[in-house]
Amino acid sequence: MPSPSVTTMLPSGEAVPILGQGTWMMGEDRSRATDEVAALRLGLDLGVTLIDTAEMYANGGSEKIVAEAIAGRRDEVFLVSKVLPSNASRNGVIRACEASLKRLHTDRIDLYLLHWRGGVPLSETIAVFEELRQSGKIRHWGVSNFDADDMEEMGRLRAGKGAQTNQVLYNLTRRGIEFDLLPWCREAGVPVMAYSPVEQGALADNKGLAAIAARHDATAAQIALAWVMAQRGVIAIPKATRLDHVRQNAAARDIRLAPQDLAELDRMFPPPAGKRPLEMI
Repeated sequence: MPSPSVTTMLPSGEAVPILGQGTWMMGEDRSRATDEVAALRLGLDLGVTLIDTAEMYANGGSEKIVAEAIAGRRDEVFLVSKVLPSNASRNGVIRACEASLKRLHTDRIDLYLLHWRGGVPLSETIAVFEELRQSGKIRHWGVSNFDADDMEEMGRLRAGKGAQTNQVLYNLTRRGIEFDLLPWCREAGVPVMAYSPVEQGALADNKGLAAIAARHDATAAQIALAWVMAQRGVIAIPKATRLDHVRQNAAARDIRLAPQDLAELDRMFPPPAGKRPLEMI
């Protein structure tokens, strides 16, 4: 039986898991497709039912991998995809969404995000997001790589308060959002979706994390992931293509970091003392 999934709440009132599956760089090599599909399916078996993808990833190849993984299981999945800023005009979003739906073999996307800001006015993009939501092609919309001032600007727009999440880079080594963006999102009730929560695997080799992990019979990567999930209003979306990594990610949901652990992590990875530019990779 899969572990029960801890959830956080979207502004709409819908509960979503705080652990999902990322798919960045999946679909780039068809020789790896079988393993990638198997990893996503195992995640679903373990109750990790939020899957994040984007039209940019492998030029749509990632969405095709996701389609294979969720075939016959669509209703189990909270499906997230993203539109490129180059497609953020009214007609562009409609075309991009239709293309994503076709690649994903589904009739709706649960959460559709603007991947980052570009030259199209936010008001235009948000208006077409609302059209897609009302038509049922997407259930919710949100943004990605928005800093606090971007969120404030969006919030002043007529439909701007409809955003359901902001997906940004966040992990122990990338804590800049804690100064202003994360507090802003918490105050507004908008969950942050943390991509690269293990810093693309770099934190898996951290000796300080390994020492804490030893107390929990865990790995350093699991401690890094558990820390992200312990932050209020944050959803972690690590990518895993190996089955053992999928199992380890799922098991990280059961790790409860003690105050001593959290204090040690703050010493090793200090929180920001001032405003930092929003980091992206």
